[in-house]
Amino acid sequence: MLALIDSHNHFDDPCFDPDRDATYQRARKHGVVAQVLAAVSARWWPRLKAITVRYPGLYAGYGLHPLYLAEHRPEHLDLLADWLVQEHPAAVGECGLDYYLPDLDPGAQADYFTGQLQLARRHGLPAIIHARRAVDQVIKYIRRYPGVRGVVHSFSGSVDQARRLLDAGILLSFGGPVTYPRATRLRALLRYLPLDGFMLETDAPDQPTCNRRGERNEPAFLPDVLACVAELRGVDPAEIAAATTANARCLFRIVDESSARTH
Repeated sequence: MLALIDSHNHFDDPCFDPDRDATYQRARKHGVVAQVLAAVSARWWPRLKAITVRYPGLYAGYGLHPLYLAEHRPEHLDLLADWLVQEHPAAVGECGLDYYLPDLDPGAQADYFTGQLQLARRHGLPAIIHARRAVDQVIKYIRRYPGVRGVVHSFSGSVDQARRLLDAGILLSFGGPVTYPRATRLRALLRYLPLDGFMLETDAPDQPTCNRRGERNEPAFLPDVLACVAELRGVDPAEIAAATTANARCLFRIVDESSARTH
């Protein structure tokens, strides 16, 4: 079975409370050997921590999501700095910018985003970045912090934006949206990206694949994304699985437990 890493999801979401054990086991059964969980606000960090401790192969990202701007306070950046020291997570995030919703103040978003980029660079951690209708602005802020590693999750930008992010050392990740036939620009982009430039994700419970439209998304559905990407590129799924899993291991410093057990 192909080993996959779900590079971005929200497995701590309460919608998984009734069947989280079964959902986790389904993911493992379908080859998802690791998951990176992205936090959205400070009040959810303890819950996310507890879930990553309970289930092997789950890794935490702690951060302040732009969509939860109303919950954030400046002191949460100081609190985040403490969490990064104490908990040694895999990443900082989910952070970034969202210009889709007009009531989210751009200036406040920028303050929290740059604050988290500073912390990511200071602690040598990758940033998990949200960029909705704000890719150029995200690139502008990333360039202010050279050396920051990270990923723009659920990338939906242009070829030029993709190139600039990759040149800055930022990977891209793709999930359910790429499986929709109408996503012509996104699907065209995926045909030509370098194999070392992208990862796979589900963003569960959001962004289900085309064949599961309207359903709750979950990590076990990651092979659907893999199959679509492999078909778009005209290659064996094993090639995409190997590359994207290696990229995730490198970015988030996820140990290959199967390899470790053989040495």
